[in-house]
Amino acid sequence: MRLKDKIAIVTGAASGFGEGIARRFAAEGAKVVIADIQEEAGRRVAAEIGPAARFARCDVTDADDWRATVAAAVEGFGRLDIVVNNAGYSHYNRPMLEVDEAEFDCVYAVNVKGLFLSAHAVLPVFRAQGDGGVFLTIASTAGVRPRPGLAWYNSSKFAAIGVTKSMAIELAPEKIRVNAINPVAGETPLLERFMGEDTPEKRAAFKASVPLGRLSTPADIANAALFLCEGQSEFLTGLCLEVDGGRCI
Repeated sequence: MRLKDKIAIVTGAASGFGEGIARRFAAEGAKVVIADIQEEAGRRVAAEIGPAARFARCDVTDADDWRATVAAAVEGFGRLDIVVNNAGYSHYNRPMLEVDEAEFDCVYAVNVKGLFLSAHAVLPVFRAQGDGGVFLTIASTAGVRPRPGLAWYNSSKFAAIGVTKSMAIELAPEKIRVNAINPVAGETPLLERFMGEDTPEKRAAFKASVPLGRLSTPADIANAALFLCEGQSEFLTGLCLEVDGGRCI
């Protein structure tokens, strides 16, 4: 049990990478708050995990939702140890000037402002507990090796990586660790947006760009998340780990 008695919040946990992380954390002994705007799917995941999970509706762009989600963890499970900022959003793959302002704002609100609001809601709890804590951001290889047609999404993930490193150096004296995972494109609800359209030809092209020959899976990301959030990684902070089958080499 690598996360025995740990309490975690995982955003975007009703599907995709977030669901995979939440299920793996629970299997390793953690209690998990399934935080998502998808209420039906989020409640389903929490029910399937069982008593070790509870659902909290959370729009990561809303400060009140963040405060309520943190309260759900502390009041429901007694404390908070880990926050996985997994929720993400992308515009469809298209030339940069075809992305309108409203869609740009949404990308940055979820992918960047959500990290700001997370810090504001969570840090007071970590500090009051006095024994550190862990933030993990699910960023993207898009913030390391951008794909064409995703200019504003790519840039938001560059920002997420920058936030991760900046938080890590500032919070290290308090034993609060901050790391990121950069997944290559995977089987999540965002895949169609990354490709522009979900066709066998587009999938083949994406897979061909990954040296190990496949897309990422929720299990791949969950395995890396478990490592970065468990005690064995207590000396790792500011790390942005590519889980990408060699895409960024």
